[in-house]
Amino acid sequence: MIFIIKNSVKQSRNENQLTQEELAEKVGVTRQTIGLIEKEKYNPTIALGLKLCQVLNKSLDQLFWLEEDVDEK
Repeated sequence: MIFIIKNSVKQSRNENQLTQEELAEKVGVTRQTIGLIEKEKYNPTIALGLKLCQVLNKSLDQLFWLEEDVDEK
């Protein structure tokens, strides 16, 4: 069974009325990194994940979760 990491970073960022650039500055990464996380093309380190949770006022399981990859055979 294969699992993929899903997230609600974009939704949470929008709820907090932050741009990708603003969020990136607050957590110490580039805007491009935030974009890749939101598109689920990059999985952040646990440290970055926790920083995102702190800035976005979410718990880790609210912001990130595992889903079974239904495309995998």
